[in-house]
Amino acid sequence: MSVLADSARPTPHELGCEQAEYADLLRQFDQPGVCVVCLDPSLTVQQANREFFRQFDDASAGVCGRRFCDLVLPSVRQTLRRQFTGLLDGSRHRFAAHTMLVGPQGSAFNSVLTAVAVREGRSHVASILVLLRPIAGGESDMVPERTKQFTEIEARILEGIAAGVSTVPLAARLYLSRQGVEYHVTRLLRKLRVPNRAALVSRAYSMGVLNVGSWPPKVVEDYLK
Repeated sequence: MSVLADSARPTPHELGCEQAEYADLLRQFDQPGVCVVCLDPSLTVQQANREFFRQFDDASAGVCGRRFCDLVLPSVRQTLRRQFTGLLDGSRHRFAAHTMLVGPQGSAFNSVLTAVAVREGRSHVASILVLLRPIAGGESDMVPERTKQFTEIEARILEGIAAGVSTVPLAARLYLSRQGVEYHVTRLLRKLRVPNRAALVSRAYSMGVLNVGSWPPKVVEDYLK
């Protein structure tokens, strides 16, 4: 069974949550537009509701059996995996985070994710229940193809700008002239269609080009030529 029906909802005992917390989850389950996904301990999609499949053009066969983290922007995967690990090792039983799902045509959907560990007994995690509440106006730009987007030098310059490094020290670090750095910065501004460096960094994060939750900033390898 791939579509998660009302009868498939875990009970409060199975979730191991306080009654009020479980009631809050059920209220979110019933909200229009909320995506509900059931993952196994390997974070593989086992079941989901129709709203979740709608984000992927109702392609349930192509979503079930995939790792959940493969369905989100590459830049947030590392942080998301760490939070899921907390559920699996018992250090937490619930977490909430902002994330972006990537649709089949490359469109990104901003959501607030809530994940809860469904336990058998006190320690064993049988599954993880994930709820995704859409953020108003949360459909983002098209995500760029994750191949052949940035050269190595463009990536290093973007990382330097995101870290607050100015042109002269960035040029020295990369063995370029000042004019060489400015040339690549101009190319990056045109490529991401932004007017200045601050907007360049913001757009790079919003498009998933820069890893979320890492310092110093790092371009996701999927985008490197």
